[in-house]
Amino acid sequence: MTDKLTVTVLGTGIMGAAMARNLARAGLGVRVWNRSRDKAEPLAADGAHVADTPEEAVRGADVVLTMLHDGPAALDVMRRAEPGLGSGAVWVQSTTAGTEAIGELAAFASAHGLVFFDAPVLGTRAPAEAGQLTVLAAGPSAARDTVTPVFDAVGARTVWTGEDGAAGSATRLKLVANSWVLAATAATGEVLALARGLGVDPEDFFGLIADGPLDMGYLRAKSALVLEDRLSPASFAVGTAEKDARLIVDAGRRNGVRLDVAEAAAERFGRAGALGHGDEDMAAAYFASFEEGKPPSP
Repeated sequence: MTDKLTVTVLGTGIMGAAMARNLARAGLGVRVWNRSRDKAEPLAADGAHVADTPEEAVRGADVVLTMLHDGPAALDVMRRAEPGLGSGAVWVQSTTAGTEAIGELAAFASAHGLVFFDAPVLGTRAPAEAGQLTVLAAGPSAARDTVTPVFDAVGARTVWTGEDGAAGSATRLKLVANSWVLAATAATGEVLALARGLGVDPEDFFGLIADGPLDMGYLRAKSALVLEDRLSPASFAVGTAEKDARLIVDAGRRNGVRLDVAEAAAERFGRAGALGHGDEDMAAAYFASFEEGKPPSP
């Protein structure tokens, strides 16, 4: 360990890039890598070293943070990084990986002498850029002093869920939280679509529920993205929402729980993606309600 903590961020998409930028602003040494180098290049202006390979990115790092698409992607990249990994380095695994994959990732960490933290985050583009994410974390207390500067740089608070990252307690809490977020997103799209189909002004609906127990800031925020045609750039993309919804359905099935709403939401996100909305904000699941994705004329 040096006086200046060195953190490698593998994956610089919507979330990873924002997290890397905040780590650099906090004065940490930052290295980054992304499959598409052009997505990582802008971080050089923030003081990050842009590596050509995962192996180069992790060599000599104190902390490796993965923020990739899913569990298999995280495992693939860490295997590619393997020659550069130092025994005793800390791996902060922030990819939403699902309950099955987290065990495989923890096993890789154990086999290579890495200190493993299961550490997904709650939040989308804006809180990520502001360093206001909520970090859900499980890992050994003996190494928490090492990860605290990392978590403080990217998040407003850290919620500790356990001592054993391999047990996946943080991932399980993340899936429960995401099940609510995705259900609310799908319901928002459906209520707007029904209003459009029935010729009801959405403002009449918002006025009806205003300030009551059915009103939600989240409903209004996601509705505004649809009604004001502000679906790009995405805060949380349709394609990622579909992936997370399928992880939630799978986790429920593995534990004897049938999740009809989550399964329907996964299908909605999938249809929206097939209609060309995969890179737009997940509120674009709205278009899945219409034949060929085209809302009826007002």
